Amino acid sequence: MPNLGLEVLFKGSNFARLLGGLGVALEISMIAVLISIPLGILIGIVMTWKNPVTKVLTRIFLEVMRIMPQLVLLFIVFFGSTRALGLDISGELSAVIVFTLWGTAEMSDLVRGALTSIPKHQYESAAALGLDSGQTYRYIIIPQVVRRLVPLSINLITRMIKTTSLVLMIGVVEVLKVGQQIIEANRMTSPNAAFGVYLTIFFLYFIVCWPISMLAGWLERRWA
Repeated sequence: MPNLGLEVLFKGSNFARLLGGLGVALEISMIAVLISIPLGILIGIVMTWKNPVTKVLTRIFLEVMRIMPQLVLLFIVFFGSTRALGLDISGELSAVIVFTLWGTAEMSDLVRGALTSIPKHQYESAAALGLDSGQTYRYIIIPQVVRRLVPLSINLITRMIKTTSLVLMIGVVEVLKVGQQIIEANRMTSPNAAFGVYLTIFFLYFIVCWPISMLAGWLERRWA
C-alpha cells in the first residue's frame, strides 16, 4: 500500500490544528458574506436607477472589483495601508475588507441582473390591475427576484469560502497555512506528508462547500 503521508495527521494535535485553520477561513468568509450581501442588494438596486452619476460610480466599482485579482487587493489593503497610511491592520481584518468589497460587487451585479430580468409588461399588468408600487414589488417583483437570486447567492458563498485560501499570502494562519506548517515540521520523518495534508485539506473544503452547492442546485430545480 502506498504511503500517502496521512500518518502526520495523527501526530499530536495536527488534525485539530487543521480544523482550527478551517475555522479561521470560514470565519473570514462568513463575516464577509454577512456584510456584503445586504450591501450588494443596496448597490444592486442603485445600479438599476437611471441617474447617470450613480450608473458611472457603480460601474467603476464593479469593474475594479472584477478586474483586480483578489490577491492584489489583499496586498494593497494589508501592505499598502501600513506603508502609505500608517495604519496597523491585521491580516484577518484585511481579508474581511477585501472579501467584503469583492462579495458586495458580485452580489450587486446579481441583484441588478435579477431586477432587470423582470419583463416590463409585468409592471404594466400590475398597474392595470390597480396595484400600487409597494404591492407590485411585494406580490410580483420580489418573489421572482428571490427565486433568481438565492441559488446564485449561495454559489457566491462557496466561491468566497474557497478563495479565502489566498489569505495565507498575508500571514493569516488559516487551513492552508497550517497545512504548510505541518509539512515543514515533518519533512524529514514523513517525506510524503504534503500529499496527505493537501488531500485532507481538499476533503475539508469539499465537506464544507458540497452541501452548499447541492442546496443551490436543489433550489434551482425546485423553482425552475
